Amino acid sequence: MGEFFGTDGFRGRAGVRLTAAHAFAVGRYLGSTGEGGRAARVVIGKDTRRSSYMLEYALASGVAASGGEAHLLHVVTTPCVCHCVRAFGYDAGVMISASHNAYPDNGIKIFSRGGQKADDGLISSVEACLGGDPPPYAADGAVGRIVDMPAGRKSYLASLLSLSEVPFTGYRVGLDCANGGAYNLARRAFADLGAEVCAIGCRPDGLNINDGCGSTHPLRLCAMVARRGLDVGFAFDGDGDRCICADERGNVVDGDGILYILARYLKGRGGLEGDGIVATVMSNGGLESSLARQGVRLFRCPVGDRNVAEALIARGLSLGGEQSGHIIVGRGGCGDGIATAIWLMQALVRSGGPLSALTAGLALLPQKLVNVEADGDCLSDGGVRAACGEARALLGARGRLIVRPSGTESVVRIMAESEDEGACAAACAAIEKSIKEGGYVRDNRIRGQ
Repeated sequence: MGEFFGTDGFRGRAGVRLTAAHAFAVGRYLGSTGEGGRAARVVIGKDTRRSSYMLEYALASGVAASGGEAHLLHVVTTPCVCHCVRAFGYDAGVMISASHNAYPDNGIKIFSRGGQKADDGLISSVEACLGGDPPPYAADGAVGRIVDMPAGRKSYLASLLSLSEVPFTGYRVGLDCANGGAYNLARRAFADLGAEVCAIGCRPDGLNINDGCGSTHPLRLCAMVARRGLDVGFAFDGDGDRCICADERGNVVDGDGILYILARYLKGRGGLEGDGIVATVMSNGGLESSLARQGVRLFRCPVGDRNVAEALIARGLSLGGEQSGHIIVGRGGCGDGIATAIWLMQALVRSGGPLSALTAGLALLPQKLVNVEADGDCLSDGGVRAACGEARALLGARGRLIVRPSGTESVVRIMAESEDEGACAAACAAIEKSIKEGGYVRDNRIRGQ
């Protein structure tokens, strides 16, 4: 999109790519966006990274320097910020997080009025401020202020509890909070709904966010669920907008499996608007055919939960998400890992059976995902393009190949799908080999997805 922001925020190594000066400049612009002569009100949340404190106060100072009010939620999830923008009528919201990335990285996600992820116009204005065109400083009595906003966390928790029409009493639930922003909110929500909670990834120290835990590393949760005989497990990422599930046997249920369960559940209760869902190009083709047999149509969109949210609105649908665990129930907003887990629990409780039974009928095609540490420019290389062509031939007419630069890490993501598992592995290996032989190496650029 621009020099600093990708389609899901400004992300990079804290103190190198993303500095306190950048955060201050972002705050300077957002603090000037009040309407009708009033001071702008900006709500700010953060995850548990050590650098989040530095960026939080720099951004809040920028808001106040432009005459705005910065309201601090402190450690929360991205969907909590989104909720607060809508519920309290803020002019903007900011989440300081690099989501599922390791602790050295951090990021700035912006929400506009109404709780939507910032559109291109707002991002362009922020980019201009970052580029050296800030608004005037406030002076005297016009200088803004910075205050805590504990009511925001309470309001968000109440909204989570209101999602469930049934108690979770008698169910034993495992949670992996990735040592991130969900570590307090998720445990409190499930305990208040009556579940017996067994939690891991709830001891953040500023450096261990997503470290061998959370939605990108769900096997630890799976092992705990199987070992302790729990009914289900849910793993979140660093900012709590993703959810990956573990069934009672300790098997991973990813975003595709979650979409399948929720589509059937909502359709059965008359709550699946348009009898369709939105999924990204990365979702398994087997999800599409399995849902079609249930009378549910799948519409595809580009990767990113912002794209999913926009497609839901455009098509008048109420369920969408990504294989990675960003799930949106309703329209607008962003993925919400805790809300997704609560929706899944309702489906589980109402079914009366094990979670594994809810994925019966989901026949996924063999799919191989490979991440190669390389710059996205390699995709224009002739050798790499030739390897992609050969890979498509290996996968056959019914196969799918997607090769794209990640928007969140300096890697190239390769996805191969076919009825032949061996063809998937061979296709990915050929492309990975061509990228490495071309001499492409990773750099420090990390952009929003």
